[in-house]
Amino acid sequence: MKFFTVPVNQVALVFKQQQLAQVLTAGSYWVGFGKTVELYDMSSPFLPGQELNVLLQHADLAALLDVVELADNEIALLYRDGNFRQVLSAGKFAFWKGATVYSVVKADLRSLYIDAYIDKNLLEKGALNPYVRLYRIEAFEQGILFVNGEMVQKLSTGSHYFWKNADIVTVVKTDLRQITVDLLGQEVLTKDKAQLRINITVQYRVADIVKALVDNKDFERQFYTQMQMALREIVGKQTFDELMDNKDRIAEQALAGATEKAAQLGVELVDFGVKDIILPGDIREIMNQVLVAEKRAQANVITRREETASTRSLMNTAKLMEENAMLFKLKEMEYVEKIAEKINSITVSGGSQVVDQLKQLFVK
Repeated sequence: MKFFTVPVNQVALVFKQQQLAQVLTAGSYWVGFGKTVELYDMSSPFLPGQELNVLLQHADLAALLDVVELADNEIALLYRDGNFRQVLSAGKFAFWKGATVYSVVKADLRSLYIDAYIDKNLLEKGALNPYVRLYRIEAFEQGILFVNGEMVQKLSTGSHYFWKNADIVTVVKTDLRQITVDLLGQEVLTKDKAQLRINITVQYRVADIVKALVDNKDFERQFYTQMQMALREIVGKQTFDELMDNKDRIAEQALAGATEKAAQLGVELVDFGVKDIILPGDIREIMNQVLVAEKRAQANVITRREETASTRSLMNTAKLMEENAMLFKLKEMEYVEKIAEKINSITVSGGSQVVDQLKQLFVK
């Protein structure tokens, strides 16, 4: 015989010939020879060295335990006194009924969606990483959920969690912000076969994510091609001179013609602008020659206009001087003054006759 004491919050299992004979709670006991005693702390899960199913056949032990069974497709979140401790996978688990309270929250992994009673704050913890799929949708994005190749739903901004199981889950998403695309060096032919290079800029945003990502493959490339074709359609219907005269209307015409086609891709066309029209070298040289000729013609017109105005002014002046002798004399003096400004000295020879002639110019 041997004497031993079972402390408070502990349980003693007495075995005889490896079979559970007694279950003893707090107190002092005598145990006969040939028996072994195992002490278990009731604040910890029950983890025996023997088969749990066999031990649970003892009624006294079964009454002290809460048993949780998990199938292959289940997991459980284990809480101790209301705080998360660990994740339990398939198997049978036993917990003491005592001062320490253990509780579990089961989850069926066959379901893709995580139930609302699962604390979302635990889903990103390391213990749950092997069981959870996580997809994030930013504030400027929208996504689409596909399950086993079938579109299920749109996903809005936020974090989306799904259980990992046999389902094939795919999330595609796109940016909903306004995007600017430059289409540079677009070579197009006018109606009269003039080859031009045009640089354009296009602004757009995704308006219908289903049309953009599901109904159309690679909608961005298709949209790029549509803008090229819209530009070619507009330029190809006009001659070079018509295009130069109406180049400010290219963007307006492109918006009118391409908006509906862009909507079929789920895209809202916001703006279409022409940045540059680059002419080939020979056309550029001809245009320069035309410009020079036009400017020369304008200069000639201006010169002729000025000459006509000057002649008309002279005629009016002559008519006034013809009618007024004093005005004629003043005009003579004006010209003499201008002549005098151009010379430094005057040498007079010929006697008083020349002086009398000069005097007559200034004295009536």
